[in-house]
Amino acid sequence: MKIVIGSDERGSALKDTLKELLDSRGIDTQDLGAQTGGDDDRTVSKRVAEHVSNGSADQGILVWSSGRALAHEANRHPHVRATLCCTPHMAKIARSRNDGNLLILGADLLDPDEGIEVLNEWLGSQVKQSPLPTSAQPLVSEPAAPRPAFVKKEILEANDPEIFEAIQGEQKRQRNTLVLIASENYASSAVNAAQGSVMGNKYAEGYHGKRYYNGCEFVDVAEELAIKRAKEIFGVDHVNVQPHCGSTANMAVYGAVLSPGDSILAMSLDHGGHLTHGHPLSFSGKVYNIVPYGVTRESERIDMEQLAALAREHKPRLIVVGASAYSRILDFEAFRAIADEIGAMLMADIAHIAGLIATAAHPDPAPFCDFVTTTTHKTLRGPRGGMIMCRQEYAKAIDREVFPGLQGGPAMHTIAAKAVSFGEVLRPEFKSYIQQVIDNARVFSEVLSSGGIRIVSGGTDNHLFMADVTPLGLTGRDASSALEAAGIAVNKNSIPFDPNPPAIGSGIRIGTPAVTTRGMGEGEMRFIAAKFIEVFGSIGDEGRLRAIGEEVAEFSARFPVP
Repeated sequence: MKIVIGSDERGSALKDTLKELLDSRGIDTQDLGAQTGGDDDRTVSKRVAEHVSNGSADQGILVWSSGRALAHEANRHPHVRATLCCTPHMAKIARSRNDGNLLILGADLLDPDEGIEVLNEWLGSQVKQSPLPTSAQPLVSEPAAPRPAFVKKEILEANDPEIFEAIQGEQKRQRNTLVLIASENYASSAVNAAQGSVMGNKYAEGYHGKRYYNGCEFVDVAEELAIKRAKEIFGVDHVNVQPHCGSTANMAVYGAVLSPGDSILAMSLDHGGHLTHGHPLSFSGKVYNIVPYGVTRESERIDMEQLAALAREHKPRLIVVGASAYSRILDFEAFRAIADEIGAMLMADIAHIAGLIATAAHPDPAPFCDFVTTTTHKTLRGPRGGMIMCRQEYAKAIDREVFPGLQGGPAMHTIAAKAVSFGEVLRPEFKSYIQQVIDNARVFSEVLSSGGIRIVSGGTDNHLFMADVTPLGLTGRDASSALEAAGIAVNKNSIPFDPNPPAIGSGIRIGTPAVTTRGMGEGEMRFIAAKFIEVFGSIGDEGRLRAIGEEVAEFSARFPVP
């Protein structure tokens, strides 16, 4: 057997250690050296993949600083099955389930002993079965990093076995389920480590440098880093990272610049908006006068003519642009023109598309909006939380509304985790991830459309899309329940001008961030979309749904959950 090995500069020490191990075992190993051309230079990784692809090497090893983006690139070479492995178990799965032939190790995630353990498992594992067929596309098998090593399961099991059992059950569910809920994703082990850290013990009312409690010097560092990195990502004047969630962020903006009864022009929930954009059961609909806008029947895209007419008629103090179930580009500049015409402020709620905006895969709201709110999970792939960005003139009002207006002590462990995730967003591989998310959503929607399912607005420009299942004689509730029985998680959803009530819905919302984090690409999307169609044709046949669920679980196991 011949193995070709290479690394980037930060992975060179671990590469040399592994090379010595391979040599000591008499394995023919060709060292292609360490890449020194910078983060964007992939010469060495490309050469390693080419050797495996053309058969001049049986296997390859890449030792990179993080390695998260390399599998996507390597798997585009014919016959290459590359996997990022951070634990021996991941290496075993990659070899035995997927016949992996290119091992990728994250030098920043592993010490030398851990790297040797992973390589030993890789070399010792044999292929137990042929990979499941997906499509003619190469596999994209890039699992995310493992859970932090310091989490001691045995302590929790002994202390609270009931909670331990629930967590174990959820872990198994996530591992065996394909999560296509557009608002869900998986944070990295580094984000989870910060989220579970001792910073959660610290009360830190106030803001960095101006706390009401002593002993905040280190949590100040975390908050300052989160703010600095967010400003770098989004190019904004002011950032508040303390909101506990996106709803709190929206509430803070409203409270900072509006009075009860003021008018807000916002997208109707029925047409793709969010609860906090004025639903009658939300605080927003109870406190403020909401003027809803929506999409046209013909295009199912935002009706800008209707929006402008409503703005002129009602003269709202604030216009909100943003959605939770809208798959097309948002034209922030056009919204700004309408806001300027009537003297309104403009807020963008980018909770769903923040990751796309961060990588220039969607137009930027910052030049046009007075306020930008977001969650920090979803496409940003951070911890569950919220954030507000605004022009400098509103900074004091926003900060005062968050604390002491709405919240007491901030969740400093979550703010530290936000900082970590923002650091990950700033890395080149995050841009590759987001592009894969978009490509996956596009391919998925195309396959479903070819199977007789109507895609709302005809397609998608972002990470999600809405599928109208009524052409199949189904409701959204029917479709989502059947998919769940087969190990696939989506959510039922109303579609524009839906004749069904929200609890039933005529559609399902589908998003690709989570499955892309697990390393899936276009080929996998074709496979999963085909399973959707198979499920919809098997409703009422519980045996067949169980059989599909077993296939889905086996398929899912090839893509470890972080």
